Amino acid sequence: MGLLSRHAAARKGLGLSKTPLLAALAIVEFIGPCRFSHWDAFGLPVAKPVPLPTVQIGATALDQTDQTMEMIRGMLSESPAEKEYGLDIGKAIIQFKSGKPGTIRPKATAGRTSEGNRPSFCLMDECHHWVGSNGGPDFFQTLKRNIEKTTSAGSRWVSTTNAYNPNEDSVAQQIHESEMVRQGYWLYDCIEGDIEAGELRDEEKVKAALVEAYGDATWADIPGLTRTILFDRTTPDSTYLRFFFNAIAESSDGWMSKSEWEACQDDDDPIMPGDQIALGFDGSIRGDSTGICGVRLRDGKLFVLHLQENPRDPRQPDWEVDVLAVEAAVQKAFSIYRVEWMYCDPPYWQEAIGRWSIEHNDRGQDYVYEFWTNKPTRMVQAIERFRTAVTVQDLSHDGDENLTRHVLNAVTREVPQGLLITKDSPRSKRKIDLAVCAVLAFEARADAIADGRLKTRRRRVVGF
Repeated sequence: MGLLSRHAAARKGLGLSKTPLLAALAIVEFIGPCRFSHWDAFGLPVAKPVPLPTVQIGATALDQTDQTMEMIRGMLSESPAEKEYGLDIGKAIIQFKSGKPGTIRPKATAGRTSEGNRPSFCLMDECHHWVGSNGGPDFFQTLKRNIEKTTSAGSRWVSTTNAYNPNEDSVAQQIHESEMVRQGYWLYDCIEGDIEAGELRDEEKVKAALVEAYGDATWADIPGLTRTILFDRTTPDSTYLRFFFNAIAESSDGWMSKSEWEACQDDDDPIMPGDQIALGFDGSIRGDSTGICGVRLRDGKLFVLHLQENPRDPRQPDWEVDVLAVEAAVQKAFSIYRVEWMYCDPPYWQEAIGRWSIEHNDRGQDYVYEFWTNKPTRMVQAIERFRTAVTVQDLSHDGDENLTRHVLNAVTREVPQGLLITKDSPRSKRKIDLAVCAVLAFEARADAIADGRLKTRRRRVVGF
């Protein structure tokens, strides 16, 4: 199978010399005989250099390629290869002084500017950092497409990573979970230390698992790492598991684990027109997302009715939410389903919410209410009720990808009243607005049921 594999991934712990390995591979691909030429008289393979060696070092930002480029420059500088091959070792690009075609150069996430390149070899380092918020998955697909165009000529890629956080849907995760890896078409090199989070206080188990994870890396300070893990409580256990034991683990500040959320998915009994539902609305104008989630009253099944996200496209610097589309979504929800309660976060939308409240008032019965998410006491309680419902599977969802993404993007922030959910940083592109909508919808459902509306059968007066 190895002869069929032109693509490979290495998932290794911190300090296992992944970058020096990539640097050495880049040099071999640039000047060394690394493509099959023919079989010799003894039946052994003979290699030849790449005719047009175009080596790219991919990263989500140019400064992330510095370490690999510095390692390559250090290996080549003042080496016999520098003089023999006539290399021009620049800081940003390595090429031949003679003008012969061929380069080693960094490549960062620039989307369309990378499309159409023809690299002979591509290095992708630290792919656990290649996530949706920095364009990593799209960049990976672009690089992969470029390589696949000339795979028959021997083009190939190699990626390295630490263990990923399964909540982030990084390129490292996508590669690991790919059917190409499962079927053996892509080589995947990984050794994990055999340890669970609850065993990180056991010195013997920690030491044994470190020895297993670091293998023949004799330079690793196993006693020092053991002491750090046993006694340093400033680092989350999930970080130790990922970076030292090479084990996939979720960040400890993540609000919801992927396994918990997926356990609540229910593809049966879909939401139908006429079902009694509650709604949650979280709106923005241009920065964050705007969405509407619904939840069925009788069983707590969540679904998404509307979502608008800022595309973060430089060609659309003045992008704003389509207000008319939001209005249409609200009207459609009330016309298709029997909406019993709707909670709306008011900022930027107070006028619209007030109008919805009037329009959908049925003979003095209110159905649309404000819910200020910036009031921590009430929001903390709603978040806790939602989180508990997930834990005991008292709610379900239809597997909507956007809702799942927003829920798994959310991290917790402690306030005096308890735990709130928030983005991982104020400027993060990893949105959580549908998660907020889901919390509001689930809270609206609880209040609708407490108000007796689950049994309510509204009548429509028809004149003849």
